[in-house]
Order: sequence, then structure tokens, then C-alpha cells
Amino acid sequence: MKQLFGRFARCRSAATAVEFGMVSMPLLLCIFGIIEFGRLMWTREALQQTAIAGARCMGLVQNACGSAGIYSSSLATSYVESQAASWAITLGATNVTLNANATCAGLTGFSQVSIVYTFNTVVPALIKALAGGTQLSATACFPNAQS
Repeated sequence: MKQLFGRFARCRSAATAVEFGMVSMPLLLCIFGIIEFGRLMWTREALQQTAIAGARCMGLVQNACGSAGIYSSSLATSYVESQAASWAITLGATNVTLNANATCAGLTGFSQVSIVYTFNTVVPALIKALAGGTQLSATACFPNAQS
């Protein structure tokens, strides 16, 4: 038995495969973690840009957010949803909160868009920290146009 163990200990024919097997899982977890973290940050930035575009549309009462210079909540919500869709993010009316007469930084007369979104990872089995979804939020204000 001692001879068999000694021969096994000296054998190097599968050492590379064993070493790769030991290193591959942590390496793949690291790679997927970096990719998912990048997706999370990209989604957060996309939501912020969407909120900014929506607040600007509301503040200036652009055609996409109103009709004949009159603000429309339903048009503004549709505009914010379409802006998010251009970033490949699906938002519903429950994800978007609009306020056409908000107070921002202690000043009144602003249009405000707030977005709440749950980011879901594509590899929840590997990255347990993101498995339940991560709540992201974005808020933007834009001064209302003077009539």
C-alpha cells in the first residue's frame, strides 16, 4: 500500500488538470462577478440618464410630455418608459413617479422624475449576493419653463 501511495505522489501526468480544476471555479466566479457588476453600474447610469431626460421633457413641456404646452402625466410616463426602453430596460408605470411641481434642493418650481427598478442578475446561482435582485433608484430635477 505504501508503494502504491508513493507512486501516486510522484506521478505528475494529471497535475495540470487538477490545478486547473482547483483554480477554474474561483476564476469563473471572479469573471462573472466583474461582468455582473459592470451590468449593474451600466443599468444604474441608464436609469439616471432616463430620469434626467424625463425631467427635462416635463420641465420644458416638450411635445413628448405634453400637448400645446400643457403637461400630461400619461404622455410623460410613456416618454420615460420609451427612454428606458432605448437602454433595453423595461419599466412600468409603477416604477416611475412624476411630480410637475416639486421642491428640489430647497427651491420650488421643478419637475422631478423618480425611478425605482429591481436589477436581476443572469447568474443568480453563482452570485448569491445579487440573487434576490438589487433595488436601484434614480431621481432628477429640471426647472419648469416660465410661462
